[in-house]
Amino acid sequence: MSQSESDVLDVAAIREDFPVLDRTVGGEPLVYLDNGATSQTPTQVVDTIVDYYYTYNANVHRGIHQLSQEASIAYEEAHDTVAEFIGADGREEVVFTKNTTEAENLVAYAWGLNELGPGDEIVLTEMEHHASLVTWQQIGKKTGAEVKYIPSPNRAAWTWTPRAN
Repeated sequence: MSQSESDVLDVAAIREDFPVLDRTVGGEPLVYLDNGATSQTPTQVVDTIVDYYYTYNANVHRGIHQLSQEASIAYEEAHDTVAEFIGADGREEVVFTKNTTEAENLVAYAWGLNELGPGDEIVLTEMEHHASLVTWQQIGKKTGAEVKYIPSPNRAAWTWTPRAN
């Protein structure tokens, strides 16, 4: 199966959405890999947040006044946009969370506690992030499911040696 030109990511265009990536560090273009701690925010998102705070900052689905109605519509439209982007059947299949850990805990506790039990297996990698590891270990303990680990080749780990200037 061959890739069409439209299937190829335009990395330069994506980088343009993140002004921080215009920086250089040690004379080299910035490459940011610490997304587990903090992801960079694209210009479009910053602009939308600023617009929200400047023009219709209000609680979503909690008021009958104009600003609340506008905030609610924007919130629902954001769900629609994400649903379309990921191929969901509708906004009801999209849940926004504040971060990956919260999302994973939501799945683990909402789904895992109800669906897992003795005889089931929770499969993780040996390189799992601590927050993920602990969550699934707790689910295993509460449900009786066994936690198993996929070994990492040579217990590989990221290493970094700074280049001399």
